[in-house]
Amino acid sequence: MTTSPSSSAQDGRRALGHRLRELRRGAGLTIRTFAEATGQHFTRVSKIENARQLPTVHDIGDWCRLAGAREQEPDLVATLHAVDSAYTEHRRESRAGMKRVLGAHTPQRYEATTVFRIYEHNVVPGLFQTPEYAAAMVRFWIRFLATPNDVEDAVAIRMARQRIVQRGGRRFVIVLEEQALRTWFGSAEVQAGQLGRLLEVMALPQVSLGIIPLMRERGGVGSAGFWIFDDDLVALETPTASIQVSQPAEIGLYARMFEELKRSAVYGREARQLIVTALDDLDHRQGPAREVQT
Repeated sequence: MTTSPSSSAQDGRRALGHRLRELRRGAGLTIRTFAEATGQHFTRVSKIENARQLPTVHDIGDWCRLAGAREQEPDLVATLHAVDSAYTEHRRESRAGMKRVLGAHTPQRYEATTVFRIYEHNVVPGLFQTPEYAAAMVRFWIRFLATPNDVEDAVAIRMARQRIVQRGGRRFVIVLEEQALRTWFGSAEVQAGQLGRLLEVMALPQVSLGIIPLMRERGGVGSAGFWIFDDDLVALETPTASIQVSQPAEIGLYARMFEELKRSAVYGREARQLIVTALDDLDHRQGPAREVQT
C-alpha cells in the first residue's frame, strides 16, 4: 500500500486501463480491430490500456458500447475524473497557507449536500469545533507542514462553514470514536470547551451524534476518518494528502462501512454520559487523555 499521492494516482491510471482492457478482451476484440471500430490508431488504444495515456469520456463510451457494458460507463467515467484530481498534496496546497488546505471541501459542495455522514476516530469534526479547538489544531499543522502562519484566516473559514448546520434542510449523521473525546488540542480548558460544545450539538434536531465506546465489541473498524457528501463524494484527510472518492462502487463501500460503525455506537443518554465522563476526567486529570502541544 502506498501513501504517495502521485503513486496512488498512477495506480488509479493502471487500474482504469486494466478495466478497459478486460472489457475489450471480454468482447473478443483485438487491439487492432477495436482501433479500427473506433477510428483511432492501435498504438493509442495500447497506451490507454497500459496507463501511458488517459482516455477521454468519449473513449470510455466507445469501450463500453463495443463491449456491451453500458451499465459500467458511469462508474468508469467517475474513475477517470478521480484519477488526476483525487489526490491533492497538502504541502503544495499549503504554500498559500492553511486557509487553502482547510478550504479543500468547497463551499459549493457544502451548499449542495443535504445529508452529511461523518466518521472521525481522533478529532471532533470541523463543523462542530470551537474557535479555540480549531486554532490549536491549525497551529499544530502550520508547524508540522511549515506553512505560512494564517491561523486567524483559517479559523474564520472554518467558523463561517459552520453556518450550514443552522440553515435547515440538511441532516448531519456523526459517528465518533470515544478517543476523539480524549485527544487534546491545546489546553484542558480548550478541550473542556470543545466537549461542552458537543453536548450542545447533540440537542440539535438536525444532528444525530453517536459515539463508539472504547473497548467495545464491534463488527467493523474504520482505518481513517471520512466524510460522505450525500451519495456523490467521499472525502478523507491524511497527513500528506486530501483524498476525494467519486467512484460510485467505492462510495457504496464507504456507506456500508458507515452503517457498520453506526451499529457499534451509542446515542442519546449513553453518548451524553461518555462526554460527561470525559469532562470529569479533565477536571480530575484522570483517564488516557493525551495532549497535542501547540
